[in-house]
Amino acid sequence: MPRPVRRRVVLAVCCLSLFMVGLDNTIVNLALPSIRQELHASVSSLQWTIDAYTLVLASLLMLAGSTADRVGRRRTFQLGLALFGLGSLLCGIAPNVGLLIAFRALQAVGGSMLNPVALSIVANVFTEPRDRTRAIGVWAAVNGLSLAVGPVLGGVLVDWAGWRSIFWINVPIGLAAIVLTAVFVPESRAPHPRRLDPVGQLLVIVLLASLTYGIIEGRGAGAPVVIGCFVVAAVSLAVLLPYERRRRDPLLELRFFRSVPFSGATLTAVTGFAALSGFLFLNTLYLQETRGFSVLHAGLLTLPMAVLTAVGAPLSGRLVGARGPRLPLLVAGVGIAVSGVLLAGIGPRTSIWLVMAGYVCFGIGYGLLNAPITNAAVSGMPRERAGLAAAVASTSRQVGISLGVAVIGAVVAAQPTSPGTGALAWGIVAGCGVLVFALGLVTTGRWALATAARVDGPDH
Repeated sequence: MPRPVRRRVVLAVCCLSLFMVGLDNTIVNLALPSIRQELHASVSSLQWTIDAYTLVLASLLMLAGSTADRVGRRRTFQLGLALFGLGSLLCGIAPNVGLLIAFRALQAVGGSMLNPVALSIVANVFTEPRDRTRAIGVWAAVNGLSLAVGPVLGGVLVDWAGWRSIFWINVPIGLAAIVLTAVFVPESRAPHPRRLDPVGQLLVIVLLASLTYGIIEGRGAGAPVVIGCFVVAAVSLAVLLPYERRRRDPLLELRFFRSVPFSGATLTAVTGFAALSGFLFLNTLYLQETRGFSVLHAGLLTLPMAVLTAVGAPLSGRLVGARGPRLPLLVAGVGIAVSGVLLAGIGPRTSIWLVMAGYVCFGIGYGLLNAPITNAAVSGMPRERAGLAAAVASTSRQVGISLGVAVIGAVVAAQPTSPGTGALAWGIVAGCGVLVFALGLVTTGRWALATAARVDGPDH
């Protein structure tokens, strides 16, 4: 096979994994009411159905990247596909919500080995800067496409074959990707892989898990348990920071946070993706439970938001390349904030056109968000650490998704008579948009860029 064709096949295989994981996230949100009805799940159980996946994924992304650099990217990628497929199969036969949550965590272990490792494979295969830029552009477009297709495909699957089918569909796709990877993807390793950091990894897991558990289970567990969770999270952070500062190959490069654009990108990722996860969670409950729409009808109503996201992602990349990250970040913040304000007053009889206007604003805002986050994260970073910087940004996205579901789900649980319609819950989404706008202003000026330039040098 000619080399250019082989490279395109490798890109297609890697994008297939991204599409599968992105599709899974969107479809699972859409299926929450069906899962709730069949398995008699509480709101907190629905939160854990999402957060068991995102928490494990966030905790293991950087470990998966280091492992792939050490033992081989193709081998790690295939193992991730196998675990993701196995987890999906088990989710599809889960007899109760507890096992469903456990199998979602297994899915996430596999998922942590897919997207960051696949991106490393793409970067290794496309060595020319222009070809690599185009390949990463295709990668970003596929991410938007998975969000656009997910609601409709999820609606068809849940209506036709039930919510379990949304997991079973991953099994044949995963098997095909494993075979294609074995045939077409070359093995590669980093010439100087970073050493593993098991203590740092454990502290990150304890920090994220205790913080999220305290938020989700706060109402039912009682004050002592909640306070205990927050104390554990605070102690984990207090131990993690000095420990990582002393390590030669830390899990977290703390000196990166001296860069205002990098720190801002991390906070923007957490804030923006908290808004996304909160939006999806609230939207699903509102359309299906408050308005009584079918799963397919709800998916079709969400489609304009997803399409605008798919269109906005490549446009945002061009804007960042031409004018820098400030403009897309500011517009993203405005779009998310306006969406939250418009949707704060929705109820059972709200005009569907007002609801659609809120969805359109959110689609515009979220579509412009990803490219400036990635650009700001790696801007001014040492080239040999750009991959790690991007991994921190990816982890921040997953942390944001977990916290968004946890916080907004807790608000919904406190308003059981009107799930998904609370002004406070949508107000949190609007607040996230305001924070994205403010961070866009602060982290893209000359002073901020000067702090990034000072990081690109020897560590002291």
